[in-house]
Amino acid sequence: MNVRNVLPRDAIPSVDDPAFGDAYDGDPDDEVIVVAGDPARAYPVRFLHYHEIVNDVVDGTPVAVTWCPLCGSAVVYDRTVDGRTLTFGVSGKLADDDLVMYDRETGSEWKQSLGECIAGDLSGASLTVLPAAMTTWARFRADHPAGVVLRPPGGASEAASETDDPAPIDYDEEPYRAYFEMDGFGLAAHRGTGGRAWDREDLDPKAVVLGVESGDDALGFPLPRVEDAGGGVEASVGDRSVVVFATSDGIHAFENPGLSFAPDDDGGFRADGARWDGATGESDDGRTLDRVPSKRLFAFAWQDDHGPGSFFG
Repeated sequence: MNVRNVLPRDAIPSVDDPAFGDAYDGDPDDEVIVVAGDPARAYPVRFLHYHEIVNDVVDGTPVAVTWCPLCGSAVVYDRTVDGRTLTFGVSGKLADDDLVMYDRETGSEWKQSLGECIAGDLSGASLTVLPAAMTTWARFRADHPAGVVLRPPGGASEAASETDDPAPIDYDEEPYRAYFEMDGFGLAAHRGTGGRAWDREDLDPKAVVLGVESGDDALGFPLPRVEDAGGGVEASVGDRSVVVFATSDGIHAFENPGLSFAPDDDGGFRADGARWDGATGESDDGRTLDRVPSKRLFAFAWQDDHGPGSFFG
């Protein structure tokens, strides 16, 4: 694991006192990270580009909503470790191009995509991944009419500046648009100073992957492969049976109670005499699949963490 300093600690400010509302001024297709709750909460990626971490409490559970733009990695964690609630900030370091978080209670450092402490008093500890989804703002509002959305946190961030000095945040500016559109990946590609090698032809390095872990087992589901399989695949990850759906708004994983799913002509899936929505796991006869804790990230980042043989298909 290659860990390097890139920015000063907290140069990218985490959100520690999030506020929510009903309205969002972005586009319907803007991506949001969704955490179920009463009400459900949406965290726009447009805001997370400039903050990367939101420390929140959802229905009494302390959570960290985390985002690494370089790795395209969205993961929601329980902030409780051994009965202690941690508060996370942006360390300014990268580990294999992935965000390194730090906790303000001990100063320990954590690799975001793994949820593992890599340095400090808590070395070896792991965070618990929570079920979450990445979808569009339009889909979130349709599925959760009473849901709330993170309000613009404001402030200044070095992610908003082309220099090393923090600048006022303009959330209408997209700091990673060129990076997402280019073939290269990693910090050097983003900065235009080079790029990393990728020697496989069967998978784009920035293909979206949904990663599922169970104990020591891990399996990454590349979105293109799920789409090529008809939009739904069934698999086992350790002792967990899952079904993964590719939908128009993203990729989603659920516990599979032993059903066999087939795509229908309207973008849904048929199983056990019912039609199922691949984004919500809900059937037209009132059943709901349990969403699996998962990680959404680019293929190169999943391979960095789990190796080249850890992909489905």
